[in-house]
Amino acid sequence: MDMSLPLPKYHQIYLVLREQLQEGQFDRDGVPGEHQLAEQFGVGRVTIRKALQMLVADRLIVRRPGLGTWPLHEGQPTGGGKTPGTSREKAHLSGLLGNILTMGLRTRVQVIDSTVVNASEAIAEALGLEVGAPVHKSIRVRSAQAGPISHITTHVPHGLAPISHKELERKPLLVLLEEAGVKLGAATQTVSARLADANVARHLDVAVGSALLAVTRLVRDMNERPVQLLQGLYRPDRYQYQMQLSRVGDIDAKISVSE
Repeated sequence: MDMSLPLPKYHQIYLVLREQLQEGQFDRDGVPGEHQLAEQFGVGRVTIRKALQMLVADRLIVRRPGLGTWPLHEGQPTGGGKTPGTSREKAHLSGLLGNILTMGLRTRVQVIDSTVVNASEAIAEALGLEVGAPVHKSIRVRSAQAGPISHITTHVPHGLAPISHKELERKPLLVLLEEAGVKLGAATQTVSARLADANVARHLDVAVGSALLAVTRLVRDMNERPVQLLQGLYRPDRYQYQMQLSRVGDIDAKISVSE
């Protein structure tokens, strides 16, 4: 628990438990009870109960009187029993988005710019908007204890959520979207490489021309509507993107940063 974070304690616990659920940590023994979780996180049972209620609402857990609290997998009836052949694609994607969000909570952010601009042709095409439509553009630099990690530019359709310079300093953009009622669904991400120009090199504390990881991520809501376009440049010595592949096409991805 990071008491300096602006998110309520129950929301922080919800994010941690959600990530652990997506990693399958509770598949065998179930989710610990309220007393145990309260002791683990150093909070009251009321706070734990609110976090668990959010997980129930997201259909990630099911609470059975006398039987405890158990993960609820996609396609599994709430009455219990796993459904054979349940797809893990949604769970893995949700886990990756949760991992991205958690990383945002564990790092510091400096907001370089936050303003409403007219969408260029490329931005409009990505977000499914008319050219010139208003979009909120933000530029942020994220840092961990080791130093700066990423230089991130995001575009969000204007009016989708209340976004300001102050709010971006306090909360990750995905949190602002969720709080505005946006139901995050799928995301498409590409990873390539790019050389640091003078502006980015200054913010990331690297030499001009240094190799950086270039990440483009388009996030959609549950109705497949584009809600965020992220274009990030990351220091490869402080940012890691891991992927596990299986013969049947299963994909599990996770990102991590140097602390």
